[in-house]
Amino acid sequence: MSYILGIVVVIVFFAALHYFTELNHTQKTGISIGAALLIGGMYAYNVMGDNARKHTNAIILEYNQGKTVKCEGMDVNKTNFSLSVGTQTFIGREGTEHYARMFSAAECR
Repeated sequence: MSYILGIVVVIVFFAALHYFTELNHTQKTGISIGAALLIGGMYAYNVMGDNARKHTNAIILEYNQGKTVKCEGMDVNKTNFSLSVGTQTFIGREGTEHYARMFSAAECR
């Protein structure tokens, strides 16, 4: 919904730019291309952020289901690692060979 509102605002901006300014065609085209690139960049940033969040959530879900996930070539499971929910990090449990090792869930597969 917010993207639709953004498109409407851009259309109104371009109409005002066209009818109420004394810019030449080249300047209007440059401003239009710049605005389009800015909007496209914002959209791409949001898509990348959503994909990263979905990946991290999938890794944490697998861990919570008792499955083993791979982090930097190492097996991470509930036996050897605990999950810090606030930082979304796996931390090696005390008494294991992985004690104090940490892996970000976003970097796991």
